[in-house]
Amino acid sequence: MQNNEEFYNRAIYTALRISFIALLLIWSFLIIRPFIMLVLWGIIIAVAIYPFFKKLAKKIGGREKLAAIIITLIGLSILIVPSIFLIDSTVESLGNFSEQMEAGVVQIPPPSEDVADWPVIGKPVYEGWMLISTNLEAAIIKFAPQIKQFAPKVLSLATNLGTTILLFIISIIIAGALFTQAKSAKKAARSIFETLIGKQGENFAELSVSIIRSVVQGILGIAVIQSLAGGIGMWAIGIPGAGLWALIILFLAIMQLPPILILGPIAVYSFSIADTTPAVIFTVWCLIVSMSDAFLKPLLLGRGVDVPMLAVLLGAIGGMIMSGIIGLFVGAVVLAISYKIFEALLVEDVLDKPVNTDATNKKTDINK
Repeated sequence: MQNNEEFYNRAIYTALRISFIALLLIWSFLIIRPFIMLVLWGIIIAVAIYPFFKKLAKKIGGREKLAAIIITLIGLSILIVPSIFLIDSTVESLGNFSEQMEAGVVQIPPPSEDVADWPVIGKPVYEGWMLISTNLEAAIIKFAPQIKQFAPKVLSLATNLGTTILLFIISIIIAGALFTQAKSAKKAARSIFETLIGKQGENFAELSVSIIRSVVQGILGIAVIQSLAGGIGMWAIGIPGAGLWALIILFLAIMQLPPILILGPIAVYSFSIADTTPAVIFTVWCLIVSMSDAFLKPLLLGRGVDVPMLAVLLGAIGGMIMSGIIGLFVGAVVLAISYKIFEALLVEDVLDKPVNTDATNKKTDINK
């Protein structure tokens, strides 16, 4: 009887301790939840550009704090300066359009006759475009329901864009701070993976770093290339709001949607504002930009990672669908680690062998 009472007392005592620890964990999570996304982005940015940080620190005599400050300032400049130009260009364009509307001198080029020959959508697009170019007020009245439905979405997109820019500014600052704590972060990451996975935790930590850099190169890198190339082409031929269209192309490319969804209609529109030869050259340029990921992705995505490119790509796309842009990285890392663990279950003694983190079977240091 005494043993039973002692057992119950211990059980109650253990339950109270576990409940108290769980309460602290949940409470702590709720407190830091608003900062989780910022910290995740800071970690991703730090991991992605850490090799550049090490090279810079080496060139300036090993002064890591100075290198972190320089990289942080460069990152903020790359983000803030284009954003200012984009906002200024958008506000100026809207202001000019408003002034033209008040003066009644808005000029929109009429569509080419070839537009009417487009399959399925040619005739309604041609009629709507022609109405806008000849009688803008009547067009606004006619399409008022669609405008009212679309306007809140545009406003929401603009608000989300501003929030995203602010998020990245703070994340870049966090990444700069993490550079100076790289050794501690490396030790913590290894400890976490060793606790969760076992003695091969260090190798899986290195694999996670390689996957993050692979996604940065193979998805974000390609998206930036396509956005810049498309923006340069639109600026060269004189497309209004080229910076805004380039930004939309960037988001489409990150979501793995073809830039031709934007560049196609713009290429058609270019025939109305430019001569035939420049318009044809611009159209060819748009096709090259849209198809560039077909040969860039095999070169950049999955490079240096002993995991099939398909697994990385599916993880990135699935993660983004599930969790937004941050899911690009989380999804790719989770699916890659799952792949290696599943491989370990199929192949005997795989967990007793090093996890290759590059195609040349060379061990990649987590801080490189």
